[in-house]
Amino acid sequence: MYFAMRFALAILAALLLAPGARGEIVVIDYEDLVEGALGDPLTHQGVTYRDLNTVSGVFPDGSTFDPQPDDQFIAEDATVFYNDFPSYGSPVHALTFGLAFVPGGNLTIGPLATVTMDLPQPAVSASLDLAYYENGVWGGIVYHLDAYDQGQLVASDSFVIADVEPRDNPAVATLQVSGAPFTELRLYATYEDSYSMPRGMIDDLTLDFVGPVPTENVSWGRVKRTWR
Repeated sequence: MYFAMRFALAILAALLLAPGARGEIVVIDYEDLVEGALGDPLTHQGVTYRDLNTVSGVFPDGSTFDPQPDDQFIAEDATVFYNDFPSYGSPVHALTFGLAFVPGGNLTIGPLATVTMDLPQPAVSASLDLAYYENGVWGGIVYHLDAYDQGQLVASDSFVIADVEPRDNPAVATLQVSGAPFTELRLYATYEDSYSMPRGMIDDLTLDFVGPVPTENVSWGRVKRTWR
C-alpha cells in the first residue's frame, strides 16, 4: 500500500507539472493589512513568515549583533517611499521588520538578517521587491533569496549592496527564483562568511503555484491563472 500511495502521488505531481496543467500566479501586496506590528510568526494569505532575525552576525565596519527575539513583522504605510520609487511594489502598504514603524504615510525600513517563508503548496517561481539602504555602513552586504524543497536548495538569487558613496540612501531591487518545485523561501543577508543585518522592506511577493491555490480560509491577493 505504501508503494501504491507513492506511485499515486508521483502520478499526480507529473500531471500537475505536465504541459497544459493549470497553475495560478498570486501577488501578495499586503494592502489588506492594517499598519502596525503583526508578531512573529505571521501567517498571511496562506504564507507563514517565521524565524525573523534569529541569527548573530557582523556589519561591514566590524561591529556585531546578536539574535533579535523581540523583532516582529510590521505592516508599514510607505506612501512617501512609493512616491519616490513608483516602480516598487504596489502602493501603499509593505512588509517590514523589527520593533518600530512610523504611523501614517512616512516609514521605517527595518532590520532584516533572515526570514523564512513557508508556502501553502509547491511553487515553481517566486519573486519579491526589496527596499533597502545602500552605501555607507551597508555597502558590501549581500542579500539572498533561496528556494527549498524538503530541505534541499533548488534555486537562489542574490545581489551585493552598493558601496560607492560615503552615506546611506534608499534603493530597490527585485529578487527572483525559479526551477524545480519548492515549498520554502529564505530571505537573508550575509557579509563575507557571516550573516549581516541591513535594512529591508518587501512588497509584491509573487508566487507561481504548481496548481490552483487553496481558497478555504484564505483571502488571496491578486490571482492569475496560467497554463503550462
